[in-house]
Amino acid sequence: MATGWAKEGAVQEQIDSTIEDAVQRARSRLAQGESLTHCEECEAPIPEARRKAVPGVRLCVQCQTEQDRQEASFTGYNRRGSKDSQLR
Repeated sequence: MATGWAKEGAVQEQIDSTIEDAVQRARSRLAQGESLTHCEECEAPIPEARRKAVPGVRLCVQCQTEQDRQEASFTGYNRRGSKDSQLR
């Protein structure tokens, strides 16, 4: 149900776009290529078990944990400016 200047289905289009953005962001963070033997941040050796378990791994567990913590604090914003996203 669209109101005002919004066309029919505008809310669903907005939801779909937000989901597509999140999927693209997640895919861009997937490791690619050959695993490193040493962490690219701190040069600590990456155990062979981790290299086999996570293809394309580039960080040791400690650096990866820190990076994940920093990314978790990022909350995406809805650039389309819906009223619902502004209420959060």
